[in-house]
Amino acid sequence: MAKSICVYCGARDGDAPAFAAAADALGAGIAARGWRLVYGAGDVGLMGRVARAVQDANGETFGVIPTHLMEMEVGKRDLTRFVVTETMHERKKVMFMNADAVVVLPGGAGTLDEFFEVLTWAQLGLHAKPLILVNVDGYWDGLLAMLNGIVARGFADASLLDLVRAAPDAGTALEYLD
Repeated sequence: MAKSICVYCGARDGDAPAFAAAADALGAGIAARGWRLVYGAGDVGLMGRVARAVQDANGETFGVIPTHLMEMEVGKRDLTRFVVTETMHERKKVMFMNADAVVVLPGGAGTLDEFFEVLTWAQLGLHAKPLILVNVDGYWDGLLAMLNGIVARGFADASLLDLVRAAPDAGTALEYLD
């Protein structure tokens, strides 16, 4: 059975061309490996870029979006599978339950919310799925420093740091998943 990769990322492109390039490369790489993209079903920002890259390479897409974001994130309806949920909580659950691994591209508060939820679940032993931060252009340096600070200040065991792997680019993230 092919892998399903859940991608969390921004509904905007951000301020660096490297972010868009990473989204394009990640999507193309997922499709090239015959894997399925699981993501938030948006057609804007990095979300839309990842999905279009998978589609351009004839890959499979599984998008999940809550009803209240259909207009804001311009729900991408031409996906292999398109699921509309009632709430954000349902969206996150459906995405995670249909994935074998999580890859996190640059994004904002929503991306962080998704990341911290699955990181917490891993910390609690509720799953052992790979969690990879694509640290394009050093975007996640502050987050990685914060996680190290959490451990250093005694709020988590050092094993927390073993639950997340940072990759400098999409290609390396894909290699980690191979």
